[in-house]
Amino acid sequence: MINIKEHENLSILNHSCAHLLAHAVKHLYPNAKFWVGPVIEEGFYYDIDLGDQVITDDDLEKISKEMKKIVKSNKRITRIELSKQEALDMFHDDPYKVDLIENMGEDEVISAYKQDDFIDLCRGPHVESTKLLKNFKLLKHSGAYYKGDSNNKVLQRIYGVCFETPEDLEKHLQDLEDAKARDHRKLGKELDLFMSHELVGAGLQMWLPNGATVRMELENYIRQKEIKLGYHHVYTPSLASTGLYKVSGHWDHYKEDMFPVMKMDNEELVLRPMNCPHHMLIFKNSLHSYRDLPIRIGELAPDFRYEASGAVCGLERVRQMCQNDAHLFVRPDQIKEEISNVVHLILDVYKDFNITEYKFRLSLRDEENLEKYAGNNEIWDMAENEMRRVLTELGYDFYEAKGEAAFYGPKLDVQIKTAIGHDITLSTCQLDFMLPERFDLTYVDEHGAKVRPVVIHRAILGTFDRFMAYLIEEYKGAFPVWLAPTQVNIIPVNLEYHEEYAKEIYELLQNHDLRVKLDDRNEKLGYRMRESVMNKIPFALVLGDKERDQGLISYRRYGSNETVTVSKEEFLTLIEEEIKNKVIYKV
Repeated sequence: MINIKEHENLSILNHSCAHLLAHAVKHLYPNAKFWVGPVIEEGFYYDIDLGDQVITDDDLEKISKEMKKIVKSNKRITRIELSKQEALDMFHDDPYKVDLIENMGEDEVISAYKQDDFIDLCRGPHVESTKLLKNFKLLKHSGAYYKGDSNNKVLQRIYGVCFETPEDLEKHLQDLEDAKARDHRKLGKELDLFMSHELVGAGLQMWLPNGATVRMELENYIRQKEIKLGYHHVYTPSLASTGLYKVSGHWDHYKEDMFPVMKMDNEELVLRPMNCPHHMLIFKNSLHSYRDLPIRIGELAPDFRYEASGAVCGLERVRQMCQNDAHLFVRPDQIKEEISNVVHLILDVYKDFNITEYKFRLSLRDEENLEKYAGNNEIWDMAENEMRRVLTELGYDFYEAKGEAAFYGPKLDVQIKTAIGHDITLSTCQLDFMLPERFDLTYVDEHGAKVRPVVIHRAILGTFDRFMAYLIEEYKGAFPVWLAPTQVNIIPVNLEYHEEYAKEIYELLQNHDLRVKLDDRNEKLGYRMRESVMNKIPFALVLGDKERDQGLISYRRYGSNETVTVSKEEFLTLIEEEIKNKVIYKV
């Protein structure tokens, strides 16, 4: 799905259309007051104060008709420049515009755009005429707090989108429908993958048996890969003393994202937001020689971050998450090789999940906002230069992003496109000279001297929560066989005549460690087949007279109307090969 903000022409078109929306609203609701109408990835919105009026779907239709009238009238759009006082005089009856103007500089040139009897503040640019805005669609409406502050008034927010051609608009609307169908929150409910409840709390998801099965497969998958690469997995507590985070620097730089302190006896405890401080202490627990390095400590660890209740979203943004975390303690001469190994692991994993659209981003500090970061310039310069050098020498294409670094060091972020077009960070690899210093970590070098290791923080799947949300949307809920909660659904045609053979096949598949279900309900065959499709089970076995009498299996793959009949041995070979090779069928 196209990102409107990334395309200059579409951005101009949509910002102009936001003004068209406001123009129509002003015609229909003369007392309307307007806050802001920015361009967003999906198009645009405008926040409007309509007094006691609450927008309905019928109102959207009325507004859309008025917008079409203005488009048809072909009103010229002109730019006007104003002094601050002139702007205040012009918009004196709109407190929202007055607020915007009063926050501008005294000598700042303020621009507005006029089309017929409507004028609105805007930096621009805009299209030349309203006739260029005919390919629009109002999408939805909602309430929105003024300035995003829950203490302020709720305004009416109207969303829309505009394209240059009707074909582009239609394609975008189809993409939006596809995105709705792929929404992991919708599919998570339909497929019984996860749930939430107000008695548990916002952002605290509960994984149901189906979702838990997928998660266990993901955990086993990445753990086995890491163990083969020499990782040592540990378990560490989800609670820690505030002192731990004061040493690490998280208390000064991350406290606002942590849950409040719990005071017990003489201790102050907090839920951990990440695992690196614990792993620093595990390394420090033993003496290490330079020959021992690299030491790779991994953990599938629950972490807790205090997200605002309005910001939590399904599995994408939660308050408790489980990270696929690891920390590599390396000598300086091992940095390049270990970062290379991490990237190779990332790409190996992406191959298994058919992730092909990704970019490497080198996330650096914001030099104009240094209070966000721990340490001094010398350490930061060394870490950033080293990360840049290694990535360049390894031949990876990357782009740089200031202000996206962790507070303790630069990082390689792998940005991927989701199935619905969102750009998200999935995997990370961070270079850290800071925490070894703060925790006084050492190893004995070849000369017998104690020296500092360098730490590489890395997460391959990120959090299982966000990765699960990504997979649900990518596969549209139809997981490949190796991940599917139920891999095979056995459906006897007639319970009286075929149930015994169905049970025989059920036991056969179970003995081969397959996740199998026997649908022996007293329901019509068509009903059971449709339900198997609704549950997106990869294989439905339909067993009747021929299958029973000849010892065969007839299967239908999810997404296909073709029924294939094979021997029991052939079916076992087929499904076991698909699981082994992690075959992905795009539906």
